[in-house]
Amino acid sequence: MQTEKVVDHIVNWLKDYATKAGVNGFVIGISGGVDSAVTSTLCAKTGLDLLCIEMPIHQAASHVSRAQEHITQLKQRFSNVKDTRVDLTPVFEEFKTEVSLEGKQTTVDMALANTRARLRMTTLYYHAGLLGLLVAGTGNKVEDFGVGFYTKYGDGGVDLSPIADLMKSEVYNIGEYLQVPESIMKAAPSDGLFGDARSDEDQIGASYPELEWAMTMKDEGKTADDFEGRQKEAFQIFMRYNRSNTHKMIAIPICEIPKNLK
Repeated sequence: MQTEKVVDHIVNWLKDYATKAGVNGFVIGISGGVDSAVTSTLCAKTGLDLLCIEMPIHQAASHVSRAQEHITQLKQRFSNVKDTRVDLTPVFEEFKTEVSLEGKQTTVDMALANTRARLRMTTLYYHAGLLGLLVAGTGNKVEDFGVGFYTKYGDGGVDLSPIADLMKSEVYNIGEYLQVPESIMKAAPSDGLFGDARSDEDQIGASYPELEWAMTMKDEGKTADDFEGRQKEAFQIFMRYNRSNTHKMIAIPICEIPKNLK
């Protein structure tokens, strides 16, 4: 990958899109992970306004410290960057008092995890509307179009996706080029939706290099029968997520009414 040229291409694309949309810049949620660090740095390089928002909900301390380190570095490097912190923990706790928490614990836990993401999306769009900004998404290609590892109308609810055509490995390459803090570059990827330090690999059961490989194999028309051992297992994991999350990756289904019925 021609990293420098890819960075320039994304920055120019962001600036052009924002200018044509008649907005002032971008707002982005900072999680302490490499995807949000890279995306926010790319947005900062446009020279347009950038608001970085921390939105902790019972957040793991390691995530908070990395997010703060990145924001501090970004503000030192770019004069167009501002930040704010919105503690959504009280909102989340109040929400739980108004809904039923009965049912299978794993199902409740997942529903609450997705609720965290949707509360954050609402917060980003509040600030976007207030300040005339676009919500920049942080999903990469494997997450957005491979395994669908994001929350529908949560972190998937954005105005534009600067890095969605980049594999996770390519995001790391750009992160190194953009001088993203080493603590973020070395941290295990995590969605931070469960209030602990569990990683994406812990949840999915496969690493991003394995998922990238499986996505490539699927595109080449391979099936699980073409592999053995760990490769077969990783491919099956990818396909299971790919199938179950297809609804996230396609346009919302519309029931089209036949003309003779109108």
